[in-house]
Amino acid sequence: MPRILISDALAGPGLDLLQAEAQVTIAPGLNGAELLSAVREHDALVVRSATKVTAEVLAVGTRLRVVGRAGVGVDNIDVDEATRRGIVVVNSAGASTIAVAEHAFALMLALARNVAPASAAVARGEWSPGTFIGTELHGKVLGIVGLGRIGTQVARRARAFEMRVLAHDPFVSPALAAACGAELVDLNRLLAESDVVSLHAPLGASTGGLVDASALAAMKRGAWLVNCARGGLIDEAALVASLDAGHLGAAALDVFAREPLAQDSPLRTHPSVLCTPHLGASTREAQVEVATDVARLVLACLRGEHVAGAVNAPLRVPEEIAYLEPYLRLGEHLGRALVQLTDARLDAVEVTYHGEVADHDTGPVTAAVIKGLLAPVSEERVNLINARHVARSRGLHVSERKVEAGDSPYANVVSVEMGSGAARRDIAGAIVGSELRLVRLDGYAVDVAPVGHVLVTRHLDRPGMIGRVGTILGEGDVNISAMQVGRRTLRGEAVMVMTLDEPVSRDVEGRLAAIDGILSVKQVTL
Repeated sequence: MPRILISDALAGPGLDLLQAEAQVTIAPGLNGAELLSAVREHDALVVRSATKVTAEVLAVGTRLRVVGRAGVGVDNIDVDEATRRGIVVVNSAGASTIAVAEHAFALMLALARNVAPASAAVARGEWSPGTFIGTELHGKVLGIVGLGRIGTQVARRARAFEMRVLAHDPFVSPALAAACGAELVDLNRLLAESDVVSLHAPLGASTGGLVDASALAAMKRGAWLVNCARGGLIDEAALVASLDAGHLGAAALDVFAREPLAQDSPLRTHPSVLCTPHLGASTREAQVEVATDVARLVLACLRGEHVAGAVNAPLRVPEEIAYLEPYLRLGEHLGRALVQLTDARLDAVEVTYHGEVADHDTGPVTAAVIKGLLAPVSEERVNLINARHVARSRGLHVSERKVEAGDSPYANVVSVEMGSGAARRDIAGAIVGSELRLVRLDGYAVDVAPVGHVLVTRHLDRPGMIGRVGTILGEGDVNISAMQVGRRTLRGEAVMVMTLDEPVSRDVEGRLAAIDGILSVKQVTL
C-alpha cells in the first residue's frame, strides 16, 4: 500500500478518498527539518500553499512519485526540480472555476448597487437610500479579457443578466466563443465598447501590465474594471491616476501586484475602488472540490495511470528518447517563437517533419510545439502530457505531416505553420550537431540560434537599413550577439533576425518601427 504524507490541512472528502487506497500520514505545520525527515518514507506528498516543496525536500524524498497541490498555484513547489527527478506534480486547476466566476459577478453587482458604501453608511447609523442610486447590469456590455475556463463561465453568467458579451483571447476560436455567448473581438474594440471589463487572463511576459495607462485611456469613460485573475495584469499607479482623473468610473479588485496589499496603498481607501483580500476561490464548495480533485489525481499517479492534467510529466518517450530529446527542445522553441511573432488568431497549426525524423514517433515533438505555443498565454501550465488536451479545449486544430527531406541543406527539419493568406506565418528549425537552429522564417532562409532575446524585423531591402537598425539599438544600449538577413529577391522584402544580450525597450522598439522601410518589428523571448 502506498504511503501519502499530507502536510497542510485538507478537506475531509479528499482525505477519505486517500485513506481508502493508501496509508496516510497527516502532519500539518511541519518545520523544515521535520518535513525533510517525514518525506523520506512516503510515495506522495499533498500540500496547499503553506508547505514549501523545495529542491532539498525533493532530493531527500527518494520514494516520491507525485506531489499534489490542493489548489491552483504551484509557486511553492520546485516544478523544474520535480520534473528532473521524475516526480509528477498535479494540482486542482479547475476546482475553483465556479467560485472565481461567481466572485467576479459579486464584485460587479456590488459596484452596480453600491453595496459596500451603503452597508457602511447603515452601520454608521445613516439611512439615505437616495444617496446610493445604482445602475443595472441588464443591457450593459461586458468585455472579458481571457476566455479560458473562468472567462467562459463569466460569459455564460453574463448572458443570464442579458448583457452583451465581448471577449478577447487570441488563442480561442470564434466558434468556442460563440458557444458561450460571446463575440470575439480585438482588445482595442473591447476596451472602447465595454461598460465593464473583467480580467481572466494568465500572467506572463505578454500580459504583465496589460492594463496600462494607454489601455485605461482607451476604455469607455465611466467604465468599470474588475480583476479576479492576477494583480500583475494592471498597472496600479495608472489605475489610480485614471480614477482620480474621472476617466475610469470604478474598479473592483480581488488580486494585487503584491499581496497582502500595502497598508499605504491608495487602493485601500480610494472611494471608487472595491477591494477584497483574494477571495476568489474561498468557498466551502471549492475547498471540498479542490481536496477531492487533488486526491483523485494523486491516486491515479500512484496507480500508474495517465494523468492528462499534470502540471509536469516525467519524459516517458520509449527507447527513442535519446534521438528525440533535442527535437523536443526544438519544437518547444519553434512554438514559443511563432506565438510571439504572429498577430493571427490561433485556430489551426500544422507541424511538418522533413527527413529521417519523420520515421520516428513525432507525437511528443508535436506536443512540445503545442506547449511552446500555448504555455505563454494559457492560464494553466501546459506540458507534454496535457498539451493536446489544452489545445482541444481552446478550439485549436493540430495536424501533422511527414515528407521526404527534399532539397533542403538540412537532413531533418521541423516546420510549423499557422494562419492563412496575409496572416500566414511559418517557422522551421533543425538540429545541427547538438545545436538548435532556426533555419526558415516566413519562407526566408536564415540560420540563427533560437535562444534568449530575439528581434525580428521585416523590411524593404535598401542600402543602409541594417546600419540604421544597429544605430538605434546601440543608442538604446542593446548589444547584438548575432544577426542574419534573409531575402528572396534583390531589393525586395527581407527579414532580419538578431539575437540580443538584453531585451529591447518599448521606446527603442517604437523608434525601430518608425524607420522608413521597416514593415514590422517583433520581439521574442525564448
